[in-house]
Amino acid sequence: MSTHAATASAALPSETSSSCACAGKALGVGLAGIVLTIIGLFVSDGHAVALSWLIGVSFWTAIAIGMLMLVMIHHILDASWSVVLRRQFEHGLAAFPWLALLFAPLVIVSWTGSHDYIWNWMNPDAVIHGGHTVGHDPLYVKKSSFLNLEMFTAMTALCFAAWIWLSARLRKASFSQDADGDLKWTFMNRKTAAFGLAVGAITLSLAAIYWIKSLEYHWFSTMYGVWFFANCVRGALAIGVLMLLALYKRGDLKGILNNNHLHSVGMLIFAFTVFWAYVTFSQYFLIWNANVPEETFWYNLREITRAGEPSQWKYVGMLILFGHFLFPFLFLLSYKNKITHSRIAFIVRWILLMIVIDLIFNVGPALKDSHGEPLPFLSLNLLWTATSIVGVGGVFFWAYLKSFPKTKLIPIRDPRITECLTHHE
Repeated sequence: MSTHAATASAALPSETSSSCACAGKALGVGLAGIVLTIIGLFVSDGHAVALSWLIGVSFWTAIAIGMLMLVMIHHILDASWSVVLRRQFEHGLAAFPWLALLFAPLVIVSWTGSHDYIWNWMNPDAVIHGGHTVGHDPLYVKKSSFLNLEMFTAMTALCFAAWIWLSARLRKASFSQDADGDLKWTFMNRKTAAFGLAVGAITLSLAAIYWIKSLEYHWFSTMYGVWFFANCVRGALAIGVLMLLALYKRGDLKGILNNNHLHSVGMLIFAFTVFWAYVTFSQYFLIWNANVPEETFWYNLREITRAGEPSQWKYVGMLILFGHFLFPFLFLLSYKNKITHSRIAFIVRWILLMIVIDLIFNVGPALKDSHGEPLPFLSLNLLWTATSIVGVGGVFFWAYLKSFPKTKLIPIRDPRITECLTHHE
């Protein structure tokens, strides 16, 4: 199919009825997952279920953040090959208001008296190691101006507000350009990206620190926001590939998506695989080498038991090392693996699974026994993590599919669309 024919086909109205039907199914799956997770609160440990919900919301929020950051990177670099992929990310950004709504129960629970339900620093009377309470812990006292319920709520609201606002600006300009082709929308998005990347970097770091890192508030790390960013981008690229392949299989992107697009996306996934490994290893090496107890304890909890023997979490860490880095690294070295639909679909699904396990590795040890020892990995009821991910994921894709028919399949009047359609051809 020629470039002009592909552009013309993309200009046709989207299959609204098909998208609405799929959106309804996605919402049904999402609601089923949410209901099952709520049931878990009554038949299982409420603290464990709440942490599972935190993992589910954090996973899909990370993917949406990754999409937002990649859209802004696209605009600030004036990229051409990623124009087609960018439109799918723009639809994904529609999920932010719903992700905020799904995160709200965690904040509400914190305000209704169960302050130690998830983040024990919210309860000054919570007992920590050595029989001390949070309120009398010198480390908490030093951090209390940052770690308090009011700041937590305000920063969470600020983060979601920033993401929603940036997404709305980017979507409005991109969709408006489909209608009138005015270059002012391109310049508007470039300006939004110029300050939005800084806003995004700050807010995603705040979210990672407040939501996940503060589960072990004694811990110090200056790399945590960067670690979270790496997972955000890898997750977004993985979901983006699955979106493109699904649309190609349905026939929407026939003659538009080519092997060179997939190769470019694959190279970007490869690059962020190396970036994730660099950040993760650097954090581990620097903390272990400095041997400061306030930093090394986080890894000790995930490697050895009180008796000094390897814990189950150590093997989870080894799985992350080889599964989240080495296997994708070696797999994506192959050109054929990046352009063959079935192979790249396999590796991005694998990466998504590893991101979930990485989140469990960061969140799960917050569940401790009476001696302050993390509960063994195999003792966790991962059913509620699965229902949470399915529940939030169903809502995420419902928002994506509801946005899908609102504009053209691809940005037909983007000034770089021709370069994108003929990428490396």
